[in-house]
Amino acid sequence: MTDQGDDMRPSPEILLKRAQAEEAEQGRGKLKIFLGYAAGVGKTYAMLEAAEQRKLEGMDVVVGYVESHGRFETDSLLALSALEIIPKARISYQGVVLPELDIDAVLARKPQIVLVDELAHTNAPGCRHEKRWQDVEELLAAGIDVYTTLNVQHFESLNDVVAQITGIVMRETVPDQLLDEAAEIRLVDISPDDLLQRLREGKVYIPEQAARAMETFFRPGNLLALRELSMRRAAARVDDQMRAYMERQSIAGPWPTAERLLACVSGSPNSDTLIRATRRLADELKAGWMTLYVETPDGGRHAHENRERVWRDLRQAESLGAEVATVTAPSVTDAVVDFARRHNITKIVMGKPHRSRWQEIISPPLVHRIIRQSGSIDVMVVSFASPVSASIKMAVKPKQPFDLTGYAGSFLLVVAVSLVCEMLRSVLAPTNMVMFYLLAVVLAAVRLGRRPAVATAFFGVLAFDFFFVPPRLTFAVADTQYLLTFVGLFVVGVVISSLVARSRERAEVIRTREVQTASLYYLSRDLAAAGDLAAIFEALVRNLESALDARMALFLPEGERLEIAAVSTDLAVDLKEQAVADWAFRNRQPAGRGTETLVSAGMIYLPLSTQAAVLGVLGVRMENETDYRSTENRRLLDAFAMQTAMAIERVQLAKQAEQTQILQARENLERALLNSVSHDLRTPLVTITGVLASLRKEDCTLGEAARSDLLDTAWGEADRLNRFVGNLLDMTRLESGNVVLKHELCDIQDLVGCTLAALDQSVSSRAIAVKLPPDLPLVSMDMVLMTHVLVNILDNAVKYAPPASPIEIAARSDREWLTIEVTDLGPGVPEHDLKRIFDKFYRIPVPEGAGGTGLGLSICKGIVEAHGGRIRAENLSGGGFRIIVRLPLAA
Repeated sequence: MTDQGDDMRPSPEILLKRAQAEEAEQGRGKLKIFLGYAAGVGKTYAMLEAAEQRKLEGMDVVVGYVESHGRFETDSLLALSALEIIPKARISYQGVVLPELDIDAVLARKPQIVLVDELAHTNAPGCRHEKRWQDVEELLAAGIDVYTTLNVQHFESLNDVVAQITGIVMRETVPDQLLDEAAEIRLVDISPDDLLQRLREGKVYIPEQAARAMETFFRPGNLLALRELSMRRAAARVDDQMRAYMERQSIAGPWPTAERLLACVSGSPNSDTLIRATRRLADELKAGWMTLYVETPDGGRHAHENRERVWRDLRQAESLGAEVATVTAPSVTDAVVDFARRHNITKIVMGKPHRSRWQEIISPPLVHRIIRQSGSIDVMVVSFASPVSASIKMAVKPKQPFDLTGYAGSFLLVVAVSLVCEMLRSVLAPTNMVMFYLLAVVLAAVRLGRRPAVATAFFGVLAFDFFFVPPRLTFAVADTQYLLTFVGLFVVGVVISSLVARSRERAEVIRTREVQTASLYYLSRDLAAAGDLAAIFEALVRNLESALDARMALFLPEGERLEIAAVSTDLAVDLKEQAVADWAFRNRQPAGRGTETLVSAGMIYLPLSTQAAVLGVLGVRMENETDYRSTENRRLLDAFAMQTAMAIERVQLAKQAEQTQILQARENLERALLNSVSHDLRTPLVTITGVLASLRKEDCTLGEAARSDLLDTAWGEADRLNRFVGNLLDMTRLESGNVVLKHELCDIQDLVGCTLAALDQSVSSRAIAVKLPPDLPLVSMDMVLMTHVLVNILDNAVKYAPPASPIEIAARSDREWLTIEVTDLGPGVPEHDLKRIFDKFYRIPVPEGAGGTGLGLSICKGIVEAHGGRIRAENLSGGGFRIIVRLPLAA
């Protein structure tokens, strides 16, 4: 039996989605929209009243920008309120000073709530952003709550609907995504009759403007339709919030099946209407949606002509919340259907074609071909108003300049072929001369283009008829069968010219793609081989300048500001450009030329973003203004920025991994030190404490001999403790570089004698053989420290050698070095440990009863190397172990 509580438990997908949403909202301000259906309904007044209430509740509220339009009620409320008003920025444009929101002043003030009126307003040229809603986005990203006003007709997805209702196209729009992100929407509503009465009384516009408005926009039918739109939009938002709440709380409900929509755009004037219609349909179906543009090789010239429109359409779709994709394929139909199937699209949205019946018979429209191949995928057709579309096409169609060069070339080519045929007229029949004219068509298509090639076919037909078809030197035709030859020559010439021109255009597109692919390959190869940031910077500068013929600057964060990490040799970056780069870094958005933010900058700035953070900013300056809006260049720049961000992240992660390993090794060392110190300090202290405790007892009955043995034991442990602490101090001095050698000429026999005298009882009881040649030279050394070295080496030999085995000390010299060898007959050291026995705190298993800190040989190595010498260890072939110390003989 299934527990009902388990059924209501949120799924892991819902929990992950909720966690991601909470993480995205953390530190971000909240947006409250006062929504109305027309000017004069009281949005600004309602916003000021709400702000007053928040002020009374103790919140920090300021007025960033409020436009009263001279309305008495609004001016009075603002004047009587206790709200702080941020002074407006003054922007000079064409001799006129325009007031705008001072976004920098608001960010510096950083209140809890700021009032920003007229969300759809277009900022004056020279402002940071093109639109005011972009200012609001930056304020929200800074953690400031925003109260703003908006009319329903300014939503981008409703633009064409409002145009159909009112006959007026709204130029100032905001993306629907702002409504989706709003924490609260307050519908400000009055009846259309009351609004018209306010308009007549002059409370909305001055009388002259009010009269014109009532004749155009403020008609009762328009107001009723707009009022219904605003209510429906607000109700849809409430429904979305209810669904989100039910999903968060795992409340069962009739959830709709998942739908995915695909809008297909082509750069036509109706593409924006199609995009808005798809957005509205996606809202109604609660579905995700995508926008696809297919670029075909034979449409390369059209893509070039429509580049600006395609770019605007794709950006508009992104602003409305769509995923945007661009693919290149020889067939639009196959590309659309294949893309839809691979991305699990359930509905394809396309525009209704405006073609005559005979045109559809000759060449079936794209929508018909997609319907036949779509299979289980639904195809939805959006109709457009034909007269409006036609007028738009007439307005936006670029005027092609008439170039006589190609046509003159085609004419000369026909003249040359005619001369050749005239010379061969005696040996060739007229029908065979057709081949020469077809060859001229091919040459014209390859060299001059499609239209000059068609002109060549036309001129060729005329020349062939005039010069070679009887009767000659006239266009009259004696044999009507030549008419078929004329038609065949012209048709074949047109077909050949089309095929050759199409192949040429495809080759150009392929060459462009090849150049882009090669550029990305070279950059990826160089970045993969780069091992540090300097190599990454060098590879980026070299590849970007070569691929785009541009100049660049790379900015990386240094503390609280951005610093130039790499720059092209002939590029100067001033403080203004650095400020734009800093804005792109802080807001994680592109800025500068070719974007909608800070368009007056001299470069385009792209943030180097990864999933974790923004690592820097890439600034690029191109040669021509059109290069900034080229879709190919923008895709290539985005790819360069992504590759660079990944390479920088890889280097940083490698450094972090290296630092982590160092910290891990340090922790292991500290752990080993604590273990060693705790054991080697505690053992002698326990012995000394036990001896003192026994001697301190009042009823102690120990004899004199026992007391003497206890005192000797305590003395030995105290001496052991003293050596241990001395080793720690010596190691500390060696690592810090504070060891100062007191060089003096010393005799090796004195060194060995002092060493044997310094050994304790356990070591001195061993059989130690000393083999020193009598002719050993004096050596410059620190006698005390080198004695310490030999004591540690002999102490180490005693621990590992059998109790009865002898230990040998030998020395020899050559012209440059003095060599001292200490040999024992112990078991030796495993081969894999030979290189590590001089490391700090490294110990191999020792016989029972032998202790040590693992510092002795490490100290020996430090002291010997401080003398400029060397120390090493080796196993003897017949058994045993030897440590070799070499000191330079230079005085």
